[in-house]
Amino acid sequence: MKKFIEESPLGTVAVLLPLWIILYAMLQTIADGIISATGLPQGERLTEAVRFFVFEAPKVLLLLTLVVFAVGIVRTYFSPERTRKMLGGKSLFGGNILASMLGIVTPFCSCSAVPLFIGFVETGIPLGVTFSFLIAAPMINEVAVVLLFGLFGWETALLYVVTGLIIAITAGYIIGRLNVERFVEDWVYQIHANTAMLEETNPSLRDRIQSGYDAVKDIVGRVWPYLLAGIAVGAGIHGYVPENFMASLMGKSAWWSVPVAVLIGVPLYSNAAGIIPIVHALLEKGASLGTTLAFMMSVIGLSLPETIILRKVLKMPLIFIFVGVVAVGIIIVGYVFNFVF
Repeated sequence: MKKFIEESPLGTVAVLLPLWIILYAMLQTIADGIISATGLPQGERLTEAVRFFVFEAPKVLLLLTLVVFAVGIVRTYFSPERTRKMLGGKSLFGGNILASMLGIVTPFCSCSAVPLFIGFVETGIPLGVTFSFLIAAPMINEVAVVLLFGLFGWETALLYVVTGLIIAITAGYIIGRLNVERFVEDWVYQIHANTAMLEETNPSLRDRIQSGYDAVKDIVGRVWPYLLAGIAVGAGIHGYVPENFMASLMGKSAWWSVPVAVLIGVPLYSNAAGIIPIVHALLEKGASLGTTLAFMMSVIGLSLPETIILRKVLKMPLIFIFVGVVAVGIIIVGYVFNFVF
């Protein structure tokens, strides 16, 4: 199979895409068949938990595979070097908008936070613009969007993307206006930028499709255990937690639920694959949309490993400003959605 993909990537797409469509269309029938085959009694809590898992797990994995493949191809057009050049020379607010949008499609992980930060600073990109990128890249990634689309629908997925962009743009703009360059570690400014331009590559269509396959192998290969674990926890909540149980803890009437959810979420660490299925189950049990979105954004957007890594280049006052500004933005979003929805 691997040899066939390498020799004929276009042919592989032509074969696998129809199979994906057929399998996705049959998911409900397959899930019902599995439940019938187990002999579990209808209406029991265990049955509903198992039904949730056997339907949601393959559905989300299929959606994730397709979108990661597509995003893997798109990302071949946005290398980190090209991103730096696109952001260079932009004004603060315009740069914040462009950086936040580029953060969605640019390859990024917590381990690359420091080299990306240094590279942006060396290029002369404003600090606020850099933070817009660092906020948007982990928060609004393809895994989160796919899971939200698969579990909640396109409206919620779009809502998440738009609010995530607003937070990244606004937080970056505020940080930029605060003139906090003095809180960047001195050694960062002492590094001389490498002025030699890296040779721009122009991958062929074959190479771009291969990048899509590589992205699936890398990303889906890394997140599937977290995804299944999150869906398993969500299945337990779906089957065993009474209806509206979460309303008293995370409902609209609990005014304190949004800031508490953010305070709990900030020190936690999970990726989108692990947290979103749990959020789905919480909403089913009466938690409000604003509170659950705030909790999810704080867990994904304020990654503890990323914050610890950034300490290598940022002094503590700027770390606190970064976390505080983003957290306040998330809390405001939570209250707005609790009020509107």
